[in-house]
Amino acid sequence: MNTYRLRTMLLPLLVCQLCLFLRSEAQTPSTFCNMHSTFRPPVNSDITVTCGTEVMELIILLCPVYFGGYNETLMALNTQFILPECHGTPDWNIDPPILKFNLSITADAVAVCSNTFRFVNISGTINSLDTSASIVTYRRQIIYMFSCRYPLQYLVNSSKVTVSGVSLAVRDNDGSFVSTLSMWLYSDTDYTQQLIVPENGINLKTRIFVGVEATSLTERFHVLLDRCYATTSPVPNNSTYYDLFVGCTRDRKTRVELNGASQNAHFSFEAFRFIEHKNMTISTFYLHCVTRLCEVSSCLSLLPNCSGSSRRKREAQGVLANDQGTISSVPIKTKVDDGLPTAS
Repeated sequence: MNTYRLRTMLLPLLVCQLCLFLRSEAQTPSTFCNMHSTFRPPVNSDITVTCGTEVMELIILLCPVYFGGYNETLMALNTQFILPECHGTPDWNIDPPILKFNLSITADAVAVCSNTFRFVNISGTINSLDTSASIVTYRRQIIYMFSCRYPLQYLVNSSKVTVSGVSLAVRDNDGSFVSTLSMWLYSDTDYTQQLIVPENGINLKTRIFVGVEATSLTERFHVLLDRCYATTSPVPNNSTYYDLFVGCTRDRKTRVELNGASQNAHFSFEAFRFIEHKNMTISTFYLHCVTRLCEVSSCLSLLPNCSGSSRRKREAQGVLANDQGTISSVPIKTKVDDGLPTAS
């Protein structure tokens, strides 16, 4: 009697478990998408691109992929279907389900999936693979295009800074890429001892060492100085200016020591004063450097060829003006000499 009762109690429980098992088996990605609101033809807005400093994150909706007759295994970067690193990772635990691609911004990672890199722009596609054995197909090709641009186009007002360096923030249109450029003044040839400019100024002909440095920047980029000049205004403008160097043309007291070969750029010059300050005890001026980020493999071609006409050559290569930014120094004060150092 007890055995019969136990069996009658267990039977509904087993039936219930069987139903749950069958239901879970039936809930495949395909059947899940069939009931989802994003089960429709793919559209451009199905892709989200985040341009990070180290990784580009690409996310596409999965159900439109299933609607087109494909799945996550048939989607890859730039048709590189045989390479596992060019495939995405599906996530069915969020709503709506997504397929995520993480592309590291390194020379190897960008090249392996055949992405295109030009100056400071990385672009490519996510493609579908049609495995139909026939010479015809009833599935349309799915292609999502993406790109990340890393511009350098922000002007900084150094008049609000009280230390010997200023920062320049660089962001893409989504605000997800952030790098920082800083200009620092040094007193030594090793660029290690920061120069503190006293209120009463420094002596004329004192050699000042200048470093423009990048931080939070992927190793794919170097810092390239196109032009550095001085003005009596803290903000670059069309007022009186004096060029320290423009490409190959430079003041005879200026030395360009490192440019386009590192995430630092170095040059030095001898302190001077503007003639318009001839009746003043102290002359104050500011440095401004027109700076760009250059991709490591292209920096050499962007550097001036001092044996010929370099500026025209660089313009012909399609270098865009809005890939440049201007970074400025703190005030530099010079005084009437009181014991000049030996001229360099």
